[in-house]
Amino acid sequence: MPKIKTHSGAKKRFKLSKNGKVIRAHANKRHILNSSKKTTKRKRGLRKSVVADKTNVAQVKRLIPYK
Repeated sequence: MPKIKTHSGAKKRFKLSKNGKVIRAHANKRHILNSSKKTTKRKRGLRKSVVADKTNVAQVKRLIPYK
């Protein structure tokens, strides 16, 4: 069988855990981080990575087959 190309955008955004779960970062952490908009507690929570929703897992794994 031929090799499958890895999706360049997906390989930068997702990684797989040891158990095969898809890990992703939180959104809304790029700009407008001043204290009047987002609290320190909220920004601290956005730093942490999170497991992707089960509805998206099959699609993401198809995009990053060798990761």
